[in-house]
Order: sequence, then structure tokens, then C-alpha cells
Amino acid sequence: MTLKIISVVGARPNFIKIAPFIKAINEYNKTNPKQQIENLLIHTGQHYDIRMSEAFFKELNIPAPDINLEVGSGSHAEQVGQTMIAFEKVLIEHKPDWVVVVGDVNATLACSVTAKKMNIKVCHIEAGLRSGDMKMPEEINRLVTDRLSDLLLTPDRLSSENLRKEGVAEDKIVFVGNIMIDTLEQNLKKALGLNIDELIKNNLIPDSNILYKINENAFAVMTLHRPSNVDSREVFVPLIEFIIDEVTKDFTMLWPIHPRAKNSLKKFNLWERVKCNKNIVLMEPIGYHEMLRLNYSAKIMLTDSGGLQEECCVLGTPCLTLRWNTERPITLKEHGGVSVLVGNNIERIRKEYNNTLASKRIPSRPELWDGKTAERCLHAIINVT
Repeated sequence: MTLKIISVVGARPNFIKIAPFIKAINEYNKTNPKQQIENLLIHTGQHYDIRMSEAFFKELNIPAPDINLEVGSGSHAEQVGQTMIAFEKVLIEHKPDWVVVVGDVNATLACSVTAKKMNIKVCHIEAGLRSGDMKMPEEINRLVTDRLSDLLLTPDRLSSENLRKEGVAEDKIVFVGNIMIDTLEQNLKKALGLNIDELIKNNLIPDSNILYKINENAFAVMTLHRPSNVDSREVFVPLIEFIIDEVTKDFTMLWPIHPRAKNSLKKFNLWERVKCNKNIVLMEPIGYHEMLRLNYSAKIMLTDSGGLQEECCVLGTPCLTLRWNTERPITLKEHGGVSVLVGNNIERIRKEYNNTLASKRIPSRPELWDGKTAERCLHAIINVT
């Protein structure tokens, strides 16, 4: 007996989540010769930059996608529409029992809608996350995908409760834990083997400051990519000035810079000022292991990334989340985590920055964030079948 699954990835956060799921399938097939699982990996190509895509497949030991839809860039409507057209052809040819989608990118929405229109069962890994912010495209993707899915696998009990409040049937909800932590557990040893000084030197933006020695636990890390933080002069400029005028007086700031933030630095005439600051180290976008290594040793993280919030929680890295809301409230201090929502208000950022510097590093591991979530995901699918 063979169970046929199509797993879908579209952007970098998906790669981190699908890696342990593929590993769980391979291990299951080794020990269950009478019931094999055939998994077809589809990459929609939403992240088309080779540095941000293929490198992740290689370093996380994800097999090359069986099919790349090569959707590429475009508006939300263009990405969703082109993905649906291409993915429908894949479903017609391969006729899977299940389509497994992860996270909340456009590929997640497009492939779940397409599968359900063809009466194919859909499983959503990382279901139930809610920010309550309908201005976020990801929130739309989450809501629609969860409404359509036959099996909703949640990372925490708060997410399960969100689904119940929305009227989802209890037998569709399975609390499995956070699959991203599986990837963290499987890769932490390799990440810790990296030398920070070499890591920085190998990823420096051309003509940036070259620092030959970084003191462990004496640097800050920042990532910025959301339009709400980087597109507006009124928001972005004060934020960068806070980094320059205050944070860099306490720490060296390591900044793997997203292309969108880099463009804004140049657009708002901040590029030379930042590049010439001896305590700001501008780096190209870096791989998973490199970011995990920096996160592990950072004194503080400033980020608008949901995934980094989760990693900071488990590693204990104090985290200022540069957003007004989060779909991952389990990572916040009020729920036992290490993160604080600061939005982009400089006074609030300053206050929480100073509070964070005075606090101790305390790792926090929510229930079932134990590195075994992928196994639970797979068994939940098999049990339905």
C-alpha cells in the first residue's frame, strides 16, 4: 500500500519547515515496508533568488524539488494566480491522496485552494496562527488555508484554541508542536561549529567595515524586511537613527540586510552613513546555519521575522519584535517567552531595549517544541487516512 503526498514549498520559511517532514517520511519508509509513503516535493518558485532558495535546500539536506513551478516575482494576485494554474496541472498528472502545505506564504493559499477544488485532502502544518491584522497578506493566507484544510496541525495550544473559536471541528485539529524547532535541534550542533569571525568575513557587503574579532555575547543582530518597517521614510529613518545613535554605543550591530531594506537605505540617503559606522557590520542575506549561529550568541535580537521570534524563544535570546502584533504570541514574555512587541515607536523601542539589557538570558521551550513534531505530523496524516 502506498500513500501519495505532494508537499509544497514556496519561500524560504517553508524550506525550514519542510526539511524535518521529508526526513520523517524517509525514516518511516525504512521501517514500514508494507506501507510506503511517496512524497513529491513541489517548489512554486515564489523565492526565486538563488541565494535565498537553492542554498537553503543544500544546507538543510532537502532533496531537489521534483517539480519547480518557477512562478517568480509579481503582485500577490499574479503569484497566486500563476501558482494555481501551474499546480492544477501537477495535481491532474500525479493525483495525490494529500497535499501538505506549510506556513502562510502565497503558495500555501494557492495550492490549498487548487487542491480542494479537485477534492484532494489538504493538511496545513503550522495551522491556527493568528495576528488579528487583516492588513497582513499572510493573515489572509492563514485564514483561507485553515478554512479549507481537512487536517490542521497546530504548533501550540493557543493556535488550537483560535481554530476552535472559528468553529473548526475538533477532529480536524491536532496539536503537534513547532516543526521549525525540529530543524533547529537537527542543525544546532553544525551551526555552533561555525566561527563567527569567519562567518562575518565570508558574508560582508562589498566595501563594508571589516571586523577581525567579534566578542561572544557582545553583539546585537537585526533583521528587517516588512514593508511596514522599511518602505516609509517616517518609520525607517528614525529606526535607523536609533540604531546608529544608541544601540551601536553599546554593541556592534550585525545586520544581514534584506534587499528591500538595502534599497530603502539608499532611497532615504542613509546608505553611506550606515556603511561608514564602525559598529555596524552590513552582511549579505545569510544561510540558516549562519543565522542560527549569530542568534545563539547575540546579546539581543531586533527583528520583524516570525521565525526568529520562535528561535529566540528556545535559545533564550532577548528579542525586540519590531511589529505591533504577532501571530506567534506564545513567544511573548506574557506567555513565558522572551519576545516583546515594540512596533516601530522609538520611545517604546528605547524603553524595552533598556529593560532587555538589564534582564537575564532565559531559554523558554513551549509544550511539544521538542524536536519531534515532524513525526507527529506524519502520523496524524496516516491516522486520518
